[in-house]
Amino acid sequence: MPLALFALTIAAYAIGTTEFVVVGLLPTVADDIGITLPLAGLIVSVYALGVTFGAPVLTALTGRAARKPLLLGLMALFIAGNSLAALSASYEMLLVARVLSAFAHGVFFSVGATIAAELVPENRRASAIAMMFMGLTVAIVTGVPLGTLIGQTFGWRATFWAVAGLGVVAFAGIAALLPANLHRQQAARLIDQVRVLSSGRLLLVFAMTALGYGGTFVTFTYLAPVLQEITGISESGVSLVLVLYGLAIAIGNIAGGKIADRNPVKALTFLFALQAAVLVLFTFTAPSPILALATLAALGFLSFANVPGLQLYVVQLAKRHRPAAVDVASALNIAAFNLGIAAGAWIGGLVVASPLGLGATPWVGGILVAGALGLTIVSGLLDRREDMPSEEALPRPA
Repeated sequence: MPLALFALTIAAYAIGTTEFVVVGLLPTVADDIGITLPLAGLIVSVYALGVTFGAPVLTALTGRAARKPLLLGLMALFIAGNSLAALSASYEMLLVARVLSAFAHGVFFSVGATIAAELVPENRRASAIAMMFMGLTVAIVTGVPLGTLIGQTFGWRATFWAVAGLGVVAFAGIAALLPANLHRQQAARLIDQVRVLSSGRLLLVFAMTALGYGGTFVTFTYLAPVLQEITGISESGVSLVLVLYGLAIAIGNIAGGKIADRNPVKALTFLFALQAAVLVLFTFTAPSPILALATLAALGFLSFANVPGLQLYVVQLAKRHRPAAVDVASALNIAAFNLGIAAGAWIGGLVVASPLGLGATPWVGGILVAGALGLTIVSGLLDRREDMPSEEALPRPA
């Protein structure tokens, strides 16, 4: 793999870390700024919404920009956003900083995937894209726990300074290693995205993605306070639990791709059913450290195991219903993942602020995933109906 690809991977690692590291720092941030946990949870929601709505618009607007200067500009915006977060003197300033970082996130992955593919021969393009996205997965396994540990030891602002430092390393790597004569791909127009959103079948899968992925974030967003207040794990122990959770996510992501290869709908039905059951189970196992860790390992595995199947299913349906906009449909499904994160974090905040409290976040998340399960079953039935020949198409007896 060319060295330029490693620069993209480092950037993906930094971006993945900044997206999820707040989860482990919510209690620390809330105490320092003087806000409630539900308000702190909106820090996660605002970032995800920034990716959801900023990425398609900004990707379309920057379609004519040269690729290398665009990536350098995105990393500069990322560094500025995280530096502003570290310097934030108020909750409102922190939210603005998160939105700036989110804008860089969305466009970077949209543009970076095409650049990664261009850096290698045609028969290695899938591996190159996977290499870049591996930075995101590794960030969940190592960056989030390490960032949490830094924040708990030196203050949450130190975590954002560390992430900004990673952004500087990625900026330098891209500047030094990325070729200047990169081919500029034809950008997806906003009208193409609107056409995809007019397909009822694709909207159904986007809803599956948002509910199935977002359901876990009702609990995951408030995992640190759940572990500290309900399970009884120390603040320093939370980062170790996040390592376990991240490893389970990495394994689940790989396994989920293999499970979904042949029949994504069947695989998603099975995975969503297990995911909903494990979330409900966590409601009862959370007070026991040993049972809670076992349940979280299963939940980490399942929460990302559905990602490859959802993405594959969207591509399959787009080829059938919107064949001219397959890439757009794939990108909008990424937006649906982030919309699910935003909604899950927001709903989790409502639950925490209600009389139900922290302990109810797992089973409420389970209800959302059960909704995704129901939509998956409906979509599978529609697939079978579309595949059945109509009466007019059936051969008539002689």
